[in-house]
Amino acid sequence: MAESSIQSVSALLLRWRGGDEEALQDLLPLVYNELRRLAHRYLQRQRPDHTLQSTALVHEAYLRLVKQREGKFQNRAHFFAICAQLMRQILVEYARSQQAAKRNAGRRITFNDEIQLVKRRNLDLVALDDALNTLARLDAQQSQIVELRFFGGLSIEDTAQILGISPATVKRDWSTAKAWLRHEMSRTGGDDA
Repeated sequence: MAESSIQSVSALLLRWRGGDEEALQDLLPLVYNELRRLAHRYLQRQRPDHTLQSTALVHEAYLRLVKQREGKFQNRAHFFAICAQLMRQILVEYARSQQAAKRNAGRRITFNDEIQLVKRRNLDLVALDDALNTLARLDAQQSQIVELRFFGGLSIEDTAQILGISPATVKRDWSTAKAWLRHEMSRTGGDDA
């Protein structure tokens, strides 16, 4: 995103935080392509017959942002972190509804090599969400890193920039979070043995 766009996003977030309802509508065109790209990258890792599309995921996240009525975003990075969290919630809700509709249907998600948590194994998205919620209570920063890397599809450098920390910290916390999640998932049965 160009520097002028970053400044525009920040200015619109400030306006929305100040109560300007139209600021969110002005914000969407500036962030839409980036949000859609993130949603698309994530959905590419879903099963081939997945019916949720990246456009629908972005639109649902936008509707949830509008329902919040008041943007309490501190900056652009915080905005994208919230969007990643909303997308995660939407995808988990979708997975839960699919599981409820068809128990033991094998609704699994596979990580690509770049941001893999469990090597050559499928992972239950609902179990991952439960483990990630537990991790958030233990270490919010590690949870945010997993959310941005996995659900947002961001690189280590992008994650560092959004969270305002060093890439070395992201790498260290990412490694620790992956190990903790692997352990938690195997302990609770959310990982295929």
